[in-house]
Amino acid sequence: MPALTLLHPICSLDKQVSLPAGTVLSKETLEALISSSDAAPRSSSVLRHASVKEDLRGFLNQPPYNVIFADQRHVAEVLDLIDGVDVIVPVLQSLDYFRQHDFHTYRHILVVSALSTILAKDLVSDHQDRIHEAATAPSHDFGKICVPLQILKKADPLTRSERNILKQHTVAGYVLLTYYLGDPRSFAAKVARDHHERKNASGYLRGIPLMDPMVEIITVSDVYDALISSRPYRPVPYENRAALEEITRMAERNEVNWEVVKALVAHNRKSKPHYSDCSVSHEKRGAPPSGSVYGVTADEEKRSAD
Repeated sequence: MPALTLLHPICSLDKQVSLPAGTVLSKETLEALISSSDAAPRSSSVLRHASVKEDLRGFLNQPPYNVIFADQRHVAEVLDLIDGVDVIVPVLQSLDYFRQHDFHTYRHILVVSALSTILAKDLVSDHQDRIHEAATAPSHDFGKICVPLQILKKADPLTRSERNILKQHTVAGYVLLTYYLGDPRSFAAKVARDHHERKNASGYLRGIPLMDPMVEIITVSDVYDALISSRPYRPVPYENRAALEEITRMAERNEVNWEVVKALVAHNRKSKPHYSDCSVSHEKRGAPPSGSVYGVTADEEKRSAD
């Protein structure tokens, strides 16, 4: 990856991994970080950890996921696929951390994993290994352990500095997973780094074109769940129709993959058409919820009030 300079420090939950602000993330820096690791951490199935399986089942029973996962056979298939993928203990510890301190993030991480898996079953049915990669989505927001809770849970507009800290969670996750897995090319590390990039290079942090089909699936799942879920910065979530229309707009701007959007829309329909036969309306009748401060910085809000 092109060298990036950290604007803020990166630190693991146990404080064993730490890079100060100003560190240049060059190939040499990552190699030195990997070589400092004593041994790879243990791994285990995420669904067998604590109450994860029970919690995830509960989340999938809530609208609109109760429509997407209406067929219990699909639920069983998705849970089996996720159960077959081990994640490292630090990721499991991050789930415990978020479940206790930021339940929105905990729920989001698990639901994105399930949604990514069911979409991957449609879109990459001939690539079983890649479908299993979708189940690594519980690590896509791993870097948020480096974001102070007062920022993650802030209801008022973020300052520019706070927004930069939040955005750096992508690189933080990449660095930490590279350290733990000993491989900067691992899929989990790549997803953590790239899930906010876009096809037209309008995303962050690197502003590069998103090309990996599996990362595109996780990206759409991430955006969709963020829209239809409660968030501190938004009084109410998007209605499902409005959320799907917003993602359709993103596809029209070439920010996300049309095929993934069609698969998502198909699963939202009770008739469950095959995504290739699914027609996505370009008519926009939904409206975003009022009162959201997403994308507004505290500095901009103050100027507008003067």
